[in-house]
Amino acid sequence: QVRLAESGGGSAQAGGSLRLSCAGFGLTLTRTAYSMAWFRQPPGEGREPVAGIRADGTTDYVDSVKGRFTISKDNAKNTLYLQMNSLKPEDTAMYYCAAREGQLGRLLRLANYDTWGRGTQVTVSA
Repeated sequence: QVRLAESGGGSAQAGGSLRLSCAGFGLTLTRTAYSMAWFRQPPGEGREPVAGIRADGTTDYVDSVKGRFTISKDNAKNTLYLQMNSLKPEDTAMYYCAAREGQLGRLLRLANYDTWGRGTQVTVSA
């Protein structure tokens, strides 16, 4: 059974940086193709996409984080990352990682993913 565990959340000031990690258990990225992504849920709002990455390394980002966030993965460590720079108060949210076996066409579509972590909180102060 595949399980995802996020870490690295916390508090930061506007303009600062944080790096999120998502460790995958029960999957082997070096042998099986997975699409993975980060989503976030701001307080009182629905879950929204942030960035995604396919098994072949191609990526996609929502416009609001382009140029500030970078998604990457280490297949040998079965770990997904999200480097967040130039943070803004509107980046405050619970951040979730997600995975789906295969090469997804639409990386940023929430319904495409069948495995989710429990989330890690990111709070950015002005």
